[in-house]
Amino acid sequence: MITVLVIDDDDELRELLSEYLQTEGFSVHGTGEWREGLAAALSGNHQLVVLDVMLPGISGFEVLQRLRLSSAIPVLMLTARGEDVDRIVGLEMGADDYLPKPFNPRELVARLRAIARRASQTAASGERLSALSLAVGDVRLCRLTRNVSCGGRAIALTAAEFALLAMLLGEAGEVVSRERLTDKVLGRRMAMFDRSVDVHVSSLRRKLGPCSDGGERIRAVRGVGYMYVAGVQPGPRRA
Repeated sequence: MITVLVIDDDDELRELLSEYLQTEGFSVHGTGEWREGLAAALSGNHQLVVLDVMLPGISGFEVLQRLRLSSAIPVLMLTARGEDVDRIVGLEMGADDYLPKPFNPRELVARLRAIARRASQTAASGERLSALSLAVGDVRLCRLTRNVSCGGRAIALTAAEFALLAMLLGEAGEVVSRERLTDKVLGRRMAMFDRSVDVHVSSLRRKLGPCSDGGERIRAVRGVGYMYVAGVQPGPRRA
C-alpha cells in the first residue's frame, strides 16, 4: 500500500482527497499545518507528499526547500491553474510533478501512481544485472541502489531526475523525444506548453555540471528532444 501525506490548509479538499485516495488503495495522512506536515514528511513514514503551494504563513515552495535539505521523498505540488511560474519554480526546487487546481481526482491518482513507480527501489523482475548499472563518461548510475555519481562525486537527484537521467544514459548518443521522456519519466502524455521535462533537464545540467572540457552533457535538439552526449564515442564517419 502506498502511503501519501497531504499538506493542504483547505480542510474540505483535504478530507475529500483522503477519502478518494483511500478508496483507490492508498494510505493517507493529511494536515493543514506546515510544521506538522514537514515533520511528517521527514519522519520516513510516507512514500509520497502532496503539497499545496498556498499555505497560511508560508509558501509551499519554502516547505519544499526545507524538505529537500535532508529528504528526497517524491513531492507532487498543487498549483493555481494558469500559474505557470509556480509549476516551473516548484520543479526547479525539486518537486517531482505538479497538478493545477481544480483537478480531476482520477488525474491525481494517475500522477501519484506514476511517481510511485519511478521512486520504487526494486528492480523489475528478470532485469539483467548489466542493465542495473549505467556508465557514460564520468557519470555512474545504479538502478538498484539509486546512487548517482559524477566524476566520483555523489549527486542527489529527485525520483523524476533519476528516471530522466537513466533514460538519457541508456540511450546516450541518441535523441530522445520530449514526448517519450514525458511518457516514460513522468508517466503521462505531454500537454501543450508542458515544460516539465525541460525544467528537469535544466536541473540535471546544473547538478551534474559541465564536462571537464567545459562542453555540455545533455544537448537539446530543437523541436525534437534531448540527447546525452558527454563521454559518448563518435561512430564511424560515413563516406
